[in-house]
Amino acid sequence: MAPEFLSSGVGKFGYVTFLAGNGDYVKGVVGLAKGLRKVKSKYPLLVAVLPDVPEEHRELLRWQGCVVKEIQPVYPPQNHTQFAMAYYVINYSKLRIWEFVEYKKLIYLDGDIQVMENIDHLFQMEDSFFYAVMDCFCEKTWSHTPQYNIGYCQQRPNEVQWPSELGPKPPLYFNAGMFVYEPNLETYHSLLSTLNVTPPTPFAEQDFLNMFFKDKYKPIPPVYNLVMAMLWRHPENIELHKVKVIHYCAAGSKPWRYTGKEENMDREDVKMLVKKWWEIYDDETLDYINYKMIDDGDTDTRQPFLAALSEAGVVHYGHTAPSAA
Repeated sequence: MAPEFLSSGVGKFGYVTFLAGNGDYVKGVVGLAKGLRKVKSKYPLLVAVLPDVPEEHRELLRWQGCVVKEIQPVYPPQNHTQFAMAYYVINYSKLRIWEFVEYKKLIYLDGDIQVMENIDHLFQMEDSFFYAVMDCFCEKTWSHTPQYNIGYCQQRPNEVQWPSELGPKPPLYFNAGMFVYEPNLETYHSLLSTLNVTPPTPFAEQDFLNMFFKDKYKPIPPVYNLVMAMLWRHPENIELHKVKVIHYCAAGSKPWRYTGKEENMDREDVKMLVKKWWEIYDDETLDYINYKMIDDGDTDTRQPFLAALSEAGVVHYGHTAPSAA
């Protein structure tokens, strides 16, 4: 299931994440921006923000070298909000990132993700496919599904067989916290028009994207999006020292809210991953102003990164960091 890479690639690449409201998720995005610098990515981080993101948070993101792009909310038909989990509904606005056609290919990362190793090579995967990591169906959030109720998980498909009386086996299902895609206006308009006629589902935009891209989806290894529950649900599938992307999506695992009191949060591997996130977040050498001034001889990485930010119109506004409080 290893990704297939092209020998070379031309075009403009970048990372993109999504931010709504005035809460503390901005800390996750700051951490992500610093993490991408730590692993020496050559490409900028775009932040698609809704109008309700306050100016002080936008300023903080610009100070961290992010490309801030305001988008308008995408509201599903009214009946969707009755069935989708309420806190997921706003995520339909992610569909706007298909409008970012000034980029040839983008890697989407949720704000509760941290990059532990460079993944720029994913931009060289073959065009015209949608790449993401398969999800796990074993947590209670999946209790509304037949997969959960019969104990079937695509992470261990041979352990529990899909019963014929339930019809065809479900197609492969990805976690939409990380994916590689190509912005395209035709795709964007098709996404919005399809949304208006699609039956509502609990996981909102994740279910919708799985439905929309089921014929173009290609799985990539779990090292590119370690959903935290994999540590206790499928440890046999994980070699933690090889993981490139950590997804702090389990209840209680977001580092900036971490208390260690929720279920599974007192595990040593979880504590270690939370500690790694804080080490990156607290590292002032990874702040954009300090990073661009360091002369460590690594011009092959730094110059393309700074040039990409310059082209996107990112400027630095001062030496004092705005508060993330």
